[in-house]
Amino acid sequence: MTDTLYQIMGRHRAEPLPERKPSWLKVKAPGGPNYMRLKSLMRELDLHSVCEEAHCPNVGECWEHGTATFMILGDVCTRNCAYCAVAHGRPPKYDIAEPHRVAKAIAEMGLKHAVITSVDRDDLPDFGAWVFAETIRQIRERIPDCSVEVLVPDFQGNHDSIRTVLEARPEIYNHNTETVPRLYKKARPGGRYARVMDIFRYVKRVAPDIPTKTGMILGMGETKEEVIAVMRDLRQVDVDILTLGQYLRPSDAHIALDRYYTPQEFRVLYEVGMEMGFRHVESGPLVRSSYHAWEQVQAAGV
Repeated sequence: MTDTLYQIMGRHRAEPLPERKPSWLKVKAPGGPNYMRLKSLMRELDLHSVCEEAHCPNVGECWEHGTATFMILGDVCTRNCAYCAVAHGRPPKYDIAEPHRVAKAIAEMGLKHAVITSVDRDDLPDFGAWVFAETIRQIRERIPDCSVEVLVPDFQGNHDSIRTVLEARPEIYNHNTETVPRLYKKARPGGRYARVMDIFRYVKRVAPDIPTKTGMILGMGETKEEVIAVMRDLRQVDVDILTLGQYLRPSDAHIALDRYYTPQEFRVLYEVGMEMGFRHVESGPLVRSSYHAWEQVQAAGV
C-alpha cells in the first residue's frame, strides 16, 4: 500500500497553488434554523465553541445536525501556533461555573455524544485539568447517557493533570498531534512531538480501557513519507482513532499553505491507516478532530 500511496500522491509540493480553493473544499454558508438556535444558545449561556473560534469549515453542517464542540477555559490561548485561528494572549480568570453551563447546554441540545476542548492554559497550575474533569462530572450528573470525548491540550506533559482528567472517565481521550516533527518548531512552537508520544503512552498505562484519539492537518509542508512515519509512531503508542484533514490558512499572518491534498489522496491515507491497525480513521479534506465525532465513536466500536 505504501508504494501505491507514493504513486497516487505524486509530487510533494503542488506548484503553483490554484488561485481558488478546489471544488471539494467548498461548503455551504451556515445559516439554517438549527444553526441559529445553537448560536443563540451559546450566546445565552456565555459559552464558546471551537467551531466558531477556529473558523471550522464544517460549522454549518455540524450545527444543523445538533452537534458542537464546546471550548472551555475561555477563548484566549496562552500559545500562538502558526496554523491556528484562535486568539492568543493573556487569558482572563476562568469561570468555575462554566462546567455547569456546558452540561446545561448539552442537555438542552439533547446530545448523545459531547466533545469538550479548550485553549491552552499554561498560566494555570494544573493547566486547566480540573475544569475538564469537573465538566465531565457535571455532564455525567445531568445527562448520564451522554458519552464524553475530551480534546485536551498537552498540559505541558504533566502526568498529574492527565490523570485528573482520566479519573473523571471520559469515553475518549483526544490530543492532536497536528503535524510532523520537522515542522513543530515552525508551526507549533509551544509543543513537543516527543511529549505527544509520551502523553499517549501514559494514558494507555494509566487507563488502558479508554480509547485514545489524535488528529493531523496536512498541507503545511510535510512530505508523504513524514505523514506515514507519524502514523507509525502513533500506532506504536496504541492510538486508536486518527483524523486527517486539509490545512486551510486562516489569514496571511498564519503559516503558508504548501499544497492541497485531493480526496483520492485522503482515501489512500485512510486505507494505509486501517492497514496499520487503527480502530478507525477519518480522512478527508474537510475532516477536523471532532468532525462527525459521534459517527467516529460508532465506527470504532467505542
